Amino acid sequence: MRPSDYTLQPITSAAMNTHRWLWIVLGLSSGLSVTIFLARVWYTETFVFFFLNWNLALAWIPFCVAAFMDALARRRALPLPLLLLLFGVWLLFFPNAPYIISDLMHLAPRQGVPLWYDAMLIFAYAWNGLLVGFASLWLVQSVVTMRFGAWVGWMAALFSLLAAGFGVYLGRFQRWNSWDVLVDPLGLTREIIFGLMHPWAYPKAIVVTLLFASFMVIAYSTMHLFAATRVRQIKQERATTLRSL
Repeated sequence: MRPSDYTLQPITSAAMNTHRWLWIVLGLSSGLSVTIFLARVWYTETFVFFFLNWNLALAWIPFCVAAFMDALARRRALPLPLLLLLFGVWLLFFPNAPYIISDLMHLAPRQGVPLWYDAMLIFAYAWNGLLVGFASLWLVQSVVTMRFGAWVGWMAALFSLLAAGFGVYLGRFQRWNSWDVLVDPLGLTREIIFGLMHPWAYPKAIVVTLLFASFMVIAYSTMHLFAATRVRQIKQERATTLRSL
């Protein structure tokens, strides 16, 4: 496969239809997670795992920001300062998407509900969080690629995945949240800078960051490769059709 085949394509009317279907499919998939949760609430008359709905809602924020960036880019109404601002907002909330994977640690036998059902429940939320996150990253990478080229687009994607891995550590083990940038910006900044200056004092941060980032890089690259392969097949089919006319 040539490098040009593995780059995101300019947004066309067909891509716009794809984006609409992306909203529908992701919405239905997230709705299935909520349905599984509501069935558990009805059966047990308890609200265990309600926090998963909040976490999934947070995971949708970066997708909405990315969709807004994509819409502005299609209208050529995304100047560089606004692009950087929206990218910063998106990156701030992006770790909320893969963060739900860490909620698997809450899986444990509970009275009245089979373990397999709770496993399916948490996995559904984690899967949808990851899907929504990757979809938002794909949109952001597309915008960056159209503006600066494929190499910069991939550098932005890899940096975002590494930052997301660190964000998962901050959220799960240090209990920082995205909105702490507004609530306690000095405290959050101080902890991040101190950790970057003394990385070996936080071995857990290094391990968690690298594990999550490595998993997400492989998963996202695989998804992207499948999509790029399909784009190449469509191009070849169209070229064959045109030659036969």
